[in-house]
Amino acid sequence: MTLKLGVIGTGAIGQEHIRRCNNVLQGAKVVAVSDINVEGAKAALQRLNIEAEVFSDGHDVIKSPNVDAILVTSWDPTHEDFTLAAVAAGKYVFCEKPLAMTAEGCRRVVDAEIKHGKRLVQVGFMRPYDAGYRALKKVITDGDIGEPLMLHCAHRNPTVPESYDTPAAITNTLIHELDVLRWLTNDDYKTVQVVFPRVTSKSHAKLKDPQIVLFETQKGVRIDVEIFVNCVYGYDIQCEVVGELGIARLPEPSAVQTRKAAQLATPILTDWKDRFIGAYDVELQAFINDVKADALTGPSAWDGFAASVAADACLKAQVSGAIEAIEMPPRPAFYDKK
Repeated sequence: MTLKLGVIGTGAIGQEHIRRCNNVLQGAKVVAVSDINVEGAKAALQRLNIEAEVFSDGHDVIKSPNVDAILVTSWDPTHEDFTLAAVAAGKYVFCEKPLAMTAEGCRRVVDAEIKHGKRLVQVGFMRPYDAGYRALKKVITDGDIGEPLMLHCAHRNPTVPESYDTPAAITNTLIHELDVLRWLTNDDYKTVQVVFPRVTSKSHAKLKDPQIVLFETQKGVRIDVEIFVNCVYGYDIQCEVVGELGIARLPEPSAVQTRKAAQLATPILTDWKDRFIGAYDVELQAFINDVKADALTGPSAWDGFAASVAADACLKAQVSGAIEAIEMPPRPAFYDKK
């Protein structure tokens, strides 16, 4: 059976997902898309050489009897509404992060899914599908370095646009660490503090860059994450886990090392799409396979909610400079058995 997908939003990530679902992955094809810019959506499909029905409203994609499952890749503030509509229609939905703009919005999705009685939502956190993070997770799970005590992490971009502001460092950038570090440590956050070092001259008036975010988890693990989105030199993701018996580091992306002109050089990636392209492929193939098996296993609506709760506390800490509590309610048993 070929899974028929509807994609809501045909911007950059939407086009990437349409391309991979139709040309790279197995078992699915995109049969319907929507975008507020209908002509832009048609042009995107033409560039990709893909035939699909085009709507101006994402709700029409969800209602279409020709669509089995939904991919939400639209403007962030629309994610909650479209995801709730997909759940109400009883259709599986893959929603790119963020699941909603606030923790309250994420909780509404969680409550709707629980009321429906079945897991239908997967959130687009792709790092748990990255080969390097999976290898790091295995080292931790196998106990090779003992219990984790500290994590030292960095999320660096070469540059960001003028529209990117100080809060975006949390909501657009750190949000990935908020999810993957919970997954790595199998632990929830307890407190957070945000510290601002000297601002780089490469930033702009609306953005304090870099930032250092300091967490304590419920088990007492200490985590520091450097966010530096105008680092200039490349796109660089780092994660080091210090355990009781040793240290484990996230592997570097494979790259050809050269010896030339009295220099030893290893290139560094500059585009996030190149760094995690394999993870995106694995992530969406897993979603397709899970939908066909009628059982989701990827990042859940609860994971989206947990990341949003932590993000809200981070935003508060950016303003206060104080150590802020991260109040996570108990995980519903619904998600323990799904």
